[in-house]
Amino acid sequence: MRQHHRTLRLLGSLLLIAAGASLTGAVPVPAASATATPLDRVVPAPVSAEPGGSPYRITRATHIRVDASRETRRVGEYLAGILRPSTGYRLPVTTHGAGGIQLRLKKGPFGAEGYRLDSGRKGVVITAAEPAGLFHGVQTLRQLLPAAVEKDSVQPGPWPVAGGTIEDRPRYAWRGAMLDVSRHFFDVGEVKRYIDQLALYKFNRLHLHLSDDQGWRIAVDSWPRLATYGGSTEVGGGPGGYYTKADYKEIVRYAASRHLEVVPEIDMPGHTNAALASYAELNCDSVAPPLYTGTEVGFSSLCVGKEITYDFVDDVIRELAALTPGRYLHIGGDEAHSTPHEDYVAFMERAQRTVTKYGKTVVGWHQLTGASPVQGALAQYWGLDGTGAEEKAQVAAAARNGTGLILSPADRIYLDMKYDANTPLGLSWAGYVDVRRSYDWDPGTYLPGVPQSAVRGVEAPLWSETLETSAHIEFMAFPRAAGVAELGWSPAATHDWEDYRVRLAAQAPRWEALGIGFHRSPQVPWPAE
Repeated sequence: MRQHHRTLRLLGSLLLIAAGASLTGAVPVPAASATATPLDRVVPAPVSAEPGGSPYRITRATHIRVDASRETRRVGEYLAGILRPSTGYRLPVTTHGAGGIQLRLKKGPFGAEGYRLDSGRKGVVITAAEPAGLFHGVQTLRQLLPAAVEKDSVQPGPWPVAGGTIEDRPRYAWRGAMLDVSRHFFDVGEVKRYIDQLALYKFNRLHLHLSDDQGWRIAVDSWPRLATYGGSTEVGGGPGGYYTKADYKEIVRYAASRHLEVVPEIDMPGHTNAALASYAELNCDSVAPPLYTGTEVGFSSLCVGKEITYDFVDDVIRELAALTPGRYLHIGGDEAHSTPHEDYVAFMERAQRTVTKYGKTVVGWHQLTGASPVQGALAQYWGLDGTGAEEKAQVAAAARNGTGLILSPADRIYLDMKYDANTPLGLSWAGYVDVRRSYDWDPGTYLPGVPQSAVRGVEAPLWSETLETSAHIEFMAFPRAAGVAELGWSPAATHDWEDYRVRLAAQAPRWEALGIGFHRSPQVPWPAE
């Protein structure tokens, strides 16, 4: 996952700041155009987009009409919260009347997250079977409006929505992004900001990497020093930090309001130095190592032979499961180079049983397939195109035996990989990952010997060895995160780099309106500055 490497952690930060707007990809936001955005110009590409009829224009008279359900009203209020600052309109949310923008829950061929958007002279209607579908339909509506709609001050308009119909549903049920809060700590506000950015592109999983050698980031009542001591530093020796249980609940609540499910990860038996430093008894020699602020990997391991190790695992998983309403709990399992294979297999067997005991579904990095994945477990594959045939065969065999796969190939969608040799942040152990490389592959056929039915979806990890701020997150995530979103959502038949790069370029004014600094890749025909 993060193979043997060292980083020049702050040099990249200083270079990025010095480079200023020319590096962030900032472009001026033009006045809203009277020409409506074509229905097929959104990201991710919809299943079908049929233009037709007159456009609808949002005006002072527009109402947002919802049905009587609390869930629909929540989506309506969310939409109103986006549109009111830039339009200056009241946009009341009401259950009465007709016309305007209508959000409807109705049985139909939409699945859990699909929707239909109908636009015409009298209004826009978004129909879905579930609230998540309505929410995703709202993200499409945002992209159909001029980019200035994302501004937080009143803009001149007009606010047209092209006429026609979009029918849409996701290709994969798992469309994730992982944020490493262990190497560098990101506070609740910074995590929320990333959640909002992910929601625009219909992501539905936020994987939080909560523990590693450099920091433990979640309060555990039964082992309090994990957070207060193990969370007291980060890469380079900064102050670190951790989430109280109230903090974590707020992240979970906020993510759920954007229809993202939080998947917490406690990485073990390796990547555990922060825990080992906090409690001496977790070490085989009962001697606590010092806190660690470097970036090497593979040197730490829980003591598999001690029963207290499993008391620790049980307590941590029990408390974390109680805080997490989602279905999944990630137990890591990668780069356990200091754990003998036999011990690794034994440990992962017991850790998996603990996860299922507390009602969660196991997720682990793909090394889990070298043990015995429990029924229903998911393995997250992070290998490279050049990963050995034997390792790929092991993953494929597990997939054929029922283990679902989440695809996160490091040389495709690790968002912390440098774009090119001149990228001031990030790493390059997996090679350079430019915008086209991150987009131009098919998850359904990526791993030989894996049935397409075993692929649950994709996830874009963002490791934080060199990242310290929201600006750093955004520069590395955008524009590549949008391409990962399309890989997870859009039908394989829509996949076309030349078309995508044009649609992607049109996102630039929207990112600027939202204050998102992004990498201005030369592979994309961005609007002129």
